[in-house]
Formats: sequence, structure tokens, C-alpha cells
Amino acid sequence: MHEAFSDGADSPFGAEDLKRLSRVLADSLADTAGVDTPAVLCRACVDLLDVTGASVSLSGDAETRMVWWSSDPVAARLAEAQYTLGDGPCQSALALTAPVLAADLAQGTDARRWPVFAQQAVELGVRAAFSIPLAAAGLAIGTLDLYRDRPGPLSERDRSFAFPAADAITTALLALQAQEPPVETPTWLDAAESDHEEVHQATGMIMVLLDTNPQQALARLRAHAFTQGQSVTEAARDVLAGRVRFDD
Repeated sequence: MHEAFSDGADSPFGAEDLKRLSRVLADSLADTAGVDTPAVLCRACVDLLDVTGASVSLSGDAETRMVWWSSDPVAARLAEAQYTLGDGPCQSALALTAPVLAADLAQGTDARRWPVFAQQAVELGVRAAFSIPLAAAGLAIGTLDLYRDRPGPLSERDRSFAFPAADAITTALLALQAQEPPVETPTWLDAAESDHEEVHQATGMIMVLLDTNPQQALARLRAHAFTQGQSVTEAARDVLAGRVRFDD
């Protein structure tokens, strides 16, 4: 943890704590290339919250694009699972433009709400997941996704931190998007989208083969990934390599 905050694991962060939060996030970004900013912000959230990992997901199009950065491999895999299934706390938070807090994915209401995602999450060692929308002008442009390897709700203290942290991340991402770097310098969005260019390309191939729209083509790719126990990115690579065809 970068700075000491007020005592009491369950007491809310006070005004002075939130000022220190702003300084922590600013320090995390010091001397950081724009393309690395979301990953740095994720790590800062893990340092300051009672969570195991975090990721930032961006939604350019609710049906065909979800790009993200993560603090660790499990957080990345959790985001990939939601993208593959088109379901989970992250997707619900985007649809509702409201926080979605799942305290126990192994049993109870949370496990029943997203049964397939919950099973995959538990297999990854994830017991609780919390998604907070990154909202601008009333629209969710992405989510801050937190996970924990044990069940339990976010404490009042963590909620009082996580929501302003999501606002800070939204502000940072929008500021980076507004910058005009030199042509040869990759932007944070360029770097994020490049990770899933294969999904876009494979979706386009399926559209042509099946004469269908992007949403239906992505649904077919997701369904294939699910039946094969793959991520949607892995399935897309198989399509591009000619190992899988959808025109039979």
C-alpha cells in the first residue's frame, strides 16, 4: 500500500483519505506511458482495496467489442470468460449502468444469476466479483472489475473507495483518449484493441460465410468457444487459421 489510511477495516474512507487516494493515483501515473495507464490504475486498486485482483474493461460496442487490462492472469481470464459468454457481473453492470456486487459465486442468488459464468469463476479460484461501471454522460463506457478469492461483500470502507476510484479511472481514460499523440505513438485504445483484433477478423469471416450480421456472427463464435472449452480469442485464432469452418 502506498500510503496509510484511517484505521478501521469497515469504516468508510473520509475526506482526507479520498484526497490521499487522488495523490496515490497521481503517483501511480507519474512517468507512466499513456498506453500503460489502465494497468497501473488496476494495480493501485488492488493495493488499496481488500480484493485479490482487478481489471478495467472498455466497451466500444456492447455486442462486438470488449477490451481490457488486468492486474493478474486470473483477472484477465475472468474478463475473457465474461466476453466469451456475453454474461456475468461485468455485462450486467454495463447493461444497468449500475454497480453489480456478487458476494458469493459458489452458492445462493449470485451463483444462480449467472450459472455458467459462476461455475467458470469458481474453477478459476474466484469466489466474489464486483463490477462498477465507468460512466460518462450517463453512458457506461466500461467497467472496473474487482475479484476476491474468498466470499463476502465489499465492506462499507471498500465501497466508499471503489466508487470514487472508478470515477478517477473514467476521468483518466477519457483524458488519455482526448490526447493527440504523435502518429507513431500508440494510444491506450490502440493497444487494447490490438489484443482482440483477431476476434473482429474472425467475426467478419463468419459474417461472410453465413451471410449474417455482426451480432449473430459473434454469437456463433462464442457458442463454438463455449462448446470447445476455449476463450473467444482462442476460438477466433482457430477460425483465422482455417482449423474451424462455419459454412457446413
